[in-house]
Amino acid sequence: MTKTRVGRNALLIAMAVTLVNCTSGPSEQELAAQQQASKEAEKAEYMKVKQERRVAAEMVMPLTVTGSRMAPMPPPVQPQYENDFEQFDANPVKRVSDEPVSTFSADVDTTSFSFVRKQLNRGYLPEKDAVRLEEMVNYFDYHYPFPTSASRPFLPTVVVHDSPWAAHRKLVHIGIQGYELEQREQPNSNLVFLLDVSGSMNAPDKLPLVKQSIKLLLKTLKPTDTIAIVVYAGAAGTVLEPTKVAQAATIIEALDKLKAGGSTAGGEGLQLAYQLAESNFDEQAVNRIMLATDGDFNVGLSDPEQLTDFVERKRHSGIYLSVIGFGQGNYKDALMQSLAQSGNGIAAYIDTLGEAQKLFVEEATSSLFPIAKDLKIQVEFNPAAVNEYRLLGYETRALKEEDFNNDKVDAGDIGSGHAITAIYEVTLSGQPGSYLDESRYTSGNSGAANDALAELGYLKIRYKLPGEETSQLLDQPIMSAINATPAIMQEVNFATAVAGFAQLMKDGKYTGQWSLDDAFNLALANKGEDYYGYRGEFTQLIRQAKVAEEAEF
Repeated sequence: MTKTRVGRNALLIAMAVTLVNCTSGPSEQELAAQQQASKEAEKAEYMKVKQERRVAAEMVMPLTVTGSRMAPMPPPVQPQYENDFEQFDANPVKRVSDEPVSTFSADVDTTSFSFVRKQLNRGYLPEKDAVRLEEMVNYFDYHYPFPTSASRPFLPTVVVHDSPWAAHRKLVHIGIQGYELEQREQPNSNLVFLLDVSGSMNAPDKLPLVKQSIKLLLKTLKPTDTIAIVVYAGAAGTVLEPTKVAQAATIIEALDKLKAGGSTAGGEGLQLAYQLAESNFDEQAVNRIMLATDGDFNVGLSDPEQLTDFVERKRHSGIYLSVIGFGQGNYKDALMQSLAQSGNGIAAYIDTLGEAQKLFVEEATSSLFPIAKDLKIQVEFNPAAVNEYRLLGYETRALKEEDFNNDKVDAGDIGSGHAITAIYEVTLSGQPGSYLDESRYTSGNSGAANDALAELGYLKIRYKLPGEETSQLLDQPIMSAINATPAIMQEVNFATAVAGFAQLMKDGKYTGQWSLDDAFNLALANKGEDYYGYRGEFTQLIRQAKVAEEAEF
């Protein structure tokens, strides 16, 4: 029964009283009794409605205690996932005497962190395959020392310290800081936005957020930069021919006219975007296609292998492809990662306008301007000093040992000011805590492990400068005793907290009794200067993960 019904009943009673007054003229005592009866009837109806609502609410919303008040809290609904993430298992532990060399491609993508954040903010734990540890760690800036020359654009920072989740084991923290281009060194940008306007993009966190994100980017570009817009739904078409950013009003007008609807001819859109980029190619500029989509390609050239082959062929023309994901439910992450890797671009995910601000304003130079391509990292461990190791993350970026020196093998591309962090967990020879039993037929020399200056391994970094096809090499030993400054240890410890949290979200296979509370405390103690609040936001995500985890049991 509603308030409207309660009011109607009271009105009928009042009308009856009025009718009686008009016909028989009741006494004052009778009138008072009728008015009292009317009030009691109205109150009874109101209390009945209130009780019905309370019972109904209790049936769908269990009561939980929040502070000193009782508040209704709807239980989180675990979604039926239709997102497409590449399935992978965490890197295994490897015996150094069997496999001393570890090789992988650099990765500066941040899709995983943003997607995990979106799921936690909705009250449920992320899909395990959506958790890529290296993308969680590399989401944050770290205050590593900067290189001073674009001709030698990387400076490694290596720290060996105790593992917080595994007694007797060490973490080898490798931070590689990229050179940051000064404003006078930044070339023009020749951008083609390829926008998905199919029916699947008809949601507030999809096409409307795409438009807002591009408008933010416009504020960071130079007046001489160029933007074109290609859209695709049932078919592809050019919405905006190449236009200088100085004519921002024209660009914004074209964006505001876009509406979502139709199927998804993504392959056709890619072909048209490359044609437009090639026709307006500028050798002195960065030529890049920015694909914004939920990844749902289902019309025309849609086979993942064909799409990536097409993009791989086109990258040799000097046109990069970056992929920015939006929305979830039918999010095709595996395809989008493959396209970005094949197109020498970045893969990112925008879940909020704040993330658009981070990607397109605060980190615009690293998103747009490359300083190196095909960055590969290789570590050879010393079997006399290290018994076993495991690489945290980079499972989908693994390379063969022989790929390291092969300049034909593609790897990660790095933008201005980007930093790459990689972490190994190692067990030193002669120390307890090994996952693997000692080999019966081999024995290592543990004497080197007791030497404070012993080499735990050797780090090698290979990369190509933009426009070059021959790689260059950086290398240095990894020493067991390194005196890191308190400022560097703060950065190392925060990255360790993120890596531990990512492991807990993936499967917690190697973290023992270490918990979300431990991750929270480690992150909070090492938050440091947090100008934009991203590290503080991370500590809150840990708390949300704990709530979501407890709700599942």
